[in-house]
Amino acid sequence: MFSVRLQEIALPTSDRDVDSLVTWFTDTLCLVRKKGDAMADYGMATPVHRLLRDHIFASPEIGWDAQMLADELALTPASLNHHLTRLVEAGIIGYTNEGKGWRRYYLRGGSITNAVELFSVQCKTIINQRMSLLENNWQRDDCRLALEIPEEDTPPLTLGIVDHRPLAPQTNENLLSQWLGDFGLLGERPGKEINADSLSCKLFEILLSRNAPLSLDEAAELLDGPKPRIGRILERFRASGMVERVARTDRLSISLWSAMMAQYQRRGEDWMLKKGGFARILNETQQSKLIQKLKKNKLKVEDVESQLKDVTPKQQMLLLNLLGGRLPLGHRLSGETSEDVTRRINERLDRVLRRMRRVAELLVSAQAMNQ
Repeated sequence: MFSVRLQEIALPTSDRDVDSLVTWFTDTLCLVRKKGDAMADYGMATPVHRLLRDHIFASPEIGWDAQMLADELALTPASLNHHLTRLVEAGIIGYTNEGKGWRRYYLRGGSITNAVELFSVQCKTIINQRMSLLENNWQRDDCRLALEIPEEDTPPLTLGIVDHRPLAPQTNENLLSQWLGDFGLLGERPGKEINADSLSCKLFEILLSRNAPLSLDEAAELLDGPKPRIGRILERFRASGMVERVARTDRLSISLWSAMMAQYQRRGEDWMLKKGGFARILNETQQSKLIQKLKKNKLKVEDVESQLKDVTPKQQMLLLNLLGGRLPLGHRLSGETSEDVTRRINERLDRVLRRMRRVAELLVSAQAMNQ
């Protein structure tokens, strides 16, 4: 079964150092769990790094006997089998049965570049096939905000890609929770989060049916869960590329009201008119009515909406900035339709795959220079 976890990483700084290029591959494919002093050598002493550098990548035309690999790498058969199985599941290497339980392992396609090309085709095919579940569960409509502000500081892509399989009998999973786990939205080791009634699954179900962006406070109230944990779950969702964090422009009037109240009490009428943007953006009638309400401490959100109904959303955003206010952030699925989400995932996946092709070419060149 094809199963891989991809992480978006910047291209290596050195294009001639074989170790750096192999390390980039193992990091991108999440083949090594980095922790503690074991990574002081940047992972170059790990079994999977040596397996790829000295054997699979170094001699792509050779089939490697498992016992021979275990002896040369000084690994137990069980430890070697663990690393080989992960590489087979990732579609990087294949094997032939030699009889009596022995296998001979080889680089797919006979070269690093061919192996990456085969890997890319499998990734794209599985993504497009499995995203149909998102379409079947999609319940959002008319979800575009009046003023759309693009997401900033998008996290690097971290995405699981796993081939379809039936649900296990007598399991607490359902199709959606299995799907979330396979795409990495439940973390590297989901544990109980894979259950259909887990907090992560309930949160994603809300996003599937909600048009407006979901704030952290709203999510905590709806799910009766701790905000720090919900925040971590939403960040995992964002890392997959399926969820984005955007400014809640649907709450622009509330933010303006809050900023007007705070700045009037702190700085007064003169500042509001000259530096707070009133004289710059609002006409005299709008200025007068808002200031009167502020003087009496009776300004309401409805008053702000009424006076600013003829002011464009972009001008309202400028007014909010001049008042020193901020919009709250919310999370939503990263597209108006399921097709939009699929397209965005494919675009971000393509960027990772292009880097893999480039590093494969550099690795071939670096190996040729070192021979």
